[in-house]
Amino acid sequence: MVDYSVWDHIEVSDDEDETHPNIDTASLFRWRHQARVERMEQFQKEKEELDKGCRECKRKLAECLKKMKELELAEPESGRGELEKLQAEAQQLRNEEKSWENKLEELRKKEKNMPWNVDTLSKDGFSKSVFNVKPEEKEETEEQKEKKHKTFVERYEKQIKHFGMLRRWDDSQKYLSDNPHLVCEETANYLVIWCIDLEVEEKHALMEQVAHQTIVMQFILELAKSLKVDPRACFRQFFTKIKTADQQYLEGFTEELEAFKERVRGRARARLEKALREYEEEERQKRLGPGGLDPVEVYESLPAELQKCFDVKDVQMLQDTISKMDPTEAKYHMQRCIDSGLWVPNAKGGDGAERGAGEAAPPYEEIKKENGGGGAEHEEAKP
Repeated sequence: MVDYSVWDHIEVSDDEDETHPNIDTASLFRWRHQARVERMEQFQKEKEELDKGCRECKRKLAECLKKMKELELAEPESGRGELEKLQAEAQQLRNEEKSWENKLEELRKKEKNMPWNVDTLSKDGFSKSVFNVKPEEKEETEEQKEKKHKTFVERYEKQIKHFGMLRRWDDSQKYLSDNPHLVCEETANYLVIWCIDLEVEEKHALMEQVAHQTIVMQFILELAKSLKVDPRACFRQFFTKIKTADQQYLEGFTEELEAFKERVRGRARARLEKALREYEEEERQKRLGPGGLDPVEVYESLPAELQKCFDVKDVQMLQDTISKMDPTEAKYHMQRCIDSGLWVPNAKGGDGAERGAGEAAPPYEEIKKENGGGGAEHEEAKP
C-alpha cells in the first residue's frame, strides 16, 4: 500500500502565501526563503560534524586494535600492563563509537520528519548532456608522416610535376578538378623540395615557375584550415578569389611568393655549403698521414724557412735549416711532418721523402750523421 503521509508535511512555497496589503510581499518571501536556507545549511553542517566525529572514532579504534594485536605477538608476557591499558582504551572507544552512531541515527530520523519544501521536493535522477562534435584526429608520428609522403610521391610524382609546370590559373584549376587527390600536404612538400633541387642545379627560371605553383597549393591548404574544411572542397574558392583580382589577396600572394623564393635560395646555398664542407672533410681524411695529421695544415703551420725547403724540395737546405733552429722546435716541426706524411723517415732511393714530391730524399735521422756527431744540439733534434 502506498504511504501518502509524506504529503501532509510539505512546507508551502513562499510565493503561495497570502500577505497583508501593507506588507512588502517580495521582501517577505525573500526573508522566509533565506531563513529556510539557513536552517538547512545548519542542519547539513551538524550532520557533517557527526559523520566526521564517527569516522575519527572508528579510525582510533582500528589503530588501538592493531597495536593490541602487535603487542600480543611481540611481547605476550612482558607487555601485559601495556596490553591491559590498550584494552581499556579500546573499550572506551567502542562506547564512544556507539554514542556517535546513536546521534547519527537520531539526526536521520529528524531529517526524515522534516517537511518538504521547494528546494527538497525533487532531485535530479540523472543529468546528461550530449554534444555532437568531431573527434580529434590522432597526431601522426614523424615515421608515419615520412612513410605516407614516400608512398604518395611514388604513386603520383608524375602528376605532381605536371601541376608544377602549369602557368595559367584556369589550367591549374582544371587539373586539380580532374585530380583532387593532389590537393594535400604531400603535394606541397614535394614541390618545396623540388624547388630547392632546381635552385641547387642552377635552373633558376624553372625554380621560380615551380615556386609559383607551390604557393598556390599552400594558399589552398591555408584557406581550408581557416574554413575548417577539407582542402579538396575549397580549392575552387581560392581560384575564384585570385582570378577576380581581389587586390589585397593578390598582393598577399605575390609577397608570399617572393619570400618563398628567397627562402629557397637560402636553403640551396646552405645545402651547397654543407656538401662542400663534406667534400673537403672527405679529401682531408684521404690526405691524413700515419699520425693522423693533415699535411696541408702541417705545411701551413711551418716556419717560412722550412716551407721554402719543401717548396724547392732541397734536402740539403732542409738539413742546414734544421741545424740552425732550436732543437726542441726543430724536433716538434719534423715530428709533425712525419705524422702528416709530409716527411717519410727511412725512405730510400726513388721513393722520396715528401708526399707527392717525386724526388729522393734522405731520412731525417741522417741529419745527425751528416754533421758528424754534432753534440747535444743534434741529438735533441733527432725524432
